[in-house]
Amino acid sequence: MNEENIDGINGCSKVRTGTQNEAALLALMEKTGYNMVQENGQRKFGGPPPGWEGPPPPRGCEVFVGKIPRDMYEDELVPVFERAGKIYEFRLMMEFSGENRGYAFVMYTTKEEAQLAIRILNNYEIRPGKFIGVCVSLDNCRLFIGAIPKEKKKEEILDEMKKVTEGVVDVIVYPSATDKTKNRGFAFVEYESHRAAAMARRKLIPGTFQLWGHTIQVDWADPEKEVDEETMQRVKVLYVRNLMISTTEETIKAEFNKFKPGAVERVKKLRDYAFVHFFNREDAVAAMSVMNGKFIDGASIEVTLAKPVNKESTWRQHLNGQISPNSENLIVFANKEESHPKTLGKPPTLPARLNGQHSPSPPEIERCTYPFFPGIKLTPISMYSLKSNHFNSAVMHLDYYCNKNNWAPPEYYLYSTTSQDGKVLLVYKIVIPAIANGSQSYFMPDKLCTTLEDAKELAAQFTLLHLDREHSLFSLDLYRRIWRK
Repeated sequence: MNEENIDGINGCSKVRTGTQNEAALLALMEKTGYNMVQENGQRKFGGPPPGWEGPPPPRGCEVFVGKIPRDMYEDELVPVFERAGKIYEFRLMMEFSGENRGYAFVMYTTKEEAQLAIRILNNYEIRPGKFIGVCVSLDNCRLFIGAIPKEKKKEEILDEMKKVTEGVVDVIVYPSATDKTKNRGFAFVEYESHRAAAMARRKLIPGTFQLWGHTIQVDWADPEKEVDEETMQRVKVLYVRNLMISTTEETIKAEFNKFKPGAVERVKKLRDYAFVHFFNREDAVAAMSVMNGKFIDGASIEVTLAKPVNKESTWRQHLNGQISPNSENLIVFANKEESHPKTLGKPPTLPARLNGQHSPSPPEIERCTYPFFPGIKLTPISMYSLKSNHFNSAVMHLDYYCNKNNWAPPEYYLYSTTSQDGKVLLVYKIVIPAIANGSQSYFMPDKLCTTLEDAKELAAQFTLLHLDREHSLFSLDLYRRIWRK
């Protein structure tokens, strides 16, 4: 235990000794009837609570708590988190010195209690000037495996992963957008537990491990985002994936209207996936059952309910791989993976500022600055020696992408028109010289902007999304996300 700890949830200045701290924890255990044990760098309170019968709560019942003052412990934290509901288990990460590590995991008995904790305790002032962060926590059991030979089938990848790692449950592989007989060069491997996935990642992560003579790329797959049941009950849009590139919106609309003529309001297709909007939710649900697994233009499609995107998502999230020219504000159902590496079923959406009138205001970019003192030594470097997380714009990502592929820089061509109310509207056309003679000679979004900066960003985002996966030579860094378990 620490020799000195701060007493009181709101920062009382009374100092207590290690003995007093131990007494406070013992008093908490006596009052609640919960057990407490410390192991493997964490202290567990409960798990299960007194009188608990049956299995542990399901996934979605646990929240992550960050930015906890290092001298705050369970006797202060538990009463705060009990406000949201019954705690199944409270895990506080501990240092060898006895201080906590600044974060914890709280498992409630129901998903509703966990969601309430997020609503009432995220950004809660736990001490004067000290605000904690609370968000959903999921045990990630899925790894992203990149640089897989594209001719390998699901069964071959599954067999190989079972040979080299333990606890493999399934492998998720998607066909190439341009050649359905090949995979996209990556797969998702599902393990029986978070521990099994972590052990597999530890074995494969060094970068020297090879499959079929290829050095593979390994990282955690991004966790799926949760949407509450009440919201999902209002969804009347379907997400359709594994379409042929050549399939048109008109064909999709006609196919989905077959089961009930006139049921489809509109279709928005992007590359090999589409959003199908229905007038009524009942028709959407019925169409999902009828159309899932059907063939359109020779391709077997997958159909799920689309998932409303969190409109509070920040520009930074979009720049970490969630960029897309569509304005549908949707992500797909959580158990499906999208077409590019590491994402778990999320056709990404535009940042708020590029959705024009559909968003209230542009989010602020968080900038971390440090003082520049006289005498600090500066070293000239190239931007291409940096990692992609040093960039905050799609324009920079596109330039970085081209350089990493040994391509010439992208060429931007500006066009304008005038709106009915007299505003000048702008759009950029982008040409990638290295692939200009291929299947697509240029990239131009279907949205116009009122500012030069927005037009350029939108064009870069559109290009990044639509660059042929067959050309994709991104380093794994370009697909990294801000979340890590």
